Amino acid sequence: MKTNRLEAFSDGVLAIIITIMVLELKIPEGNTLESLKPLLPTFITYILSFVYLGIYWNNHHHLMHASNVVNGKVLWANLHLLFWLSLLPFATGFMGENHFESLPTALYGLVLLMASIAWGILFYVLRAQHSDDTVFSKAYRSVWKAYMSTALYAAATALSFFSPVIAISIYVFVAVLWFIPNKKIEQNIIAE
Repeated sequence: MKTNRLEAFSDGVLAIIITIMVLELKIPEGNTLESLKPLLPTFITYILSFVYLGIYWNNHHHLMHASNVVNGKVLWANLHLLFWLSLLPFATGFMGENHFESLPTALYGLVLLMASIAWGILFYVLRAQHSDDTVFSKAYRSVWKAYMSTALYAAATALSFFSPVIAISIYVFVAVLWFIPNKKIEQNIIAE
């Protein structure tokens, strides 16, 4: 099977997730800057989650363009990833509404951790479908960022109970780490 239907479905789900997140932003009861102040934690969390969804969308796009095979395992691995990403609006609202308290910050980290693990599963299911001389294998030789991200999410989730500020700083650091796509991936995809 080709990847276009899988990519279109995933794009639609991610668009719905973003829509759900933005609908969770409440309109303030006032028209002053002071009336916006209570919404700041929710808005900051929304921005971080929006960036994360953008990162997943961008990297999913590259992953599908580098791939030339989709089978049942890939479809289920992709659904597994989308499941965890679909929980991001809940975790975003929970953390923002509770002003970065320990448990909501840990839950947010747990969702990011599980999405990272799901990404790894999708990646390895796809990798098993491609020989060493394919665009996919050439584009994805190094996966250190994925391993490091998973470890950082796990650490940040645990740290949430001691210092939510440090945990959130780690979540932001990982987002910055992934914000700029890997140029080697783009070069290998364009070269083919």
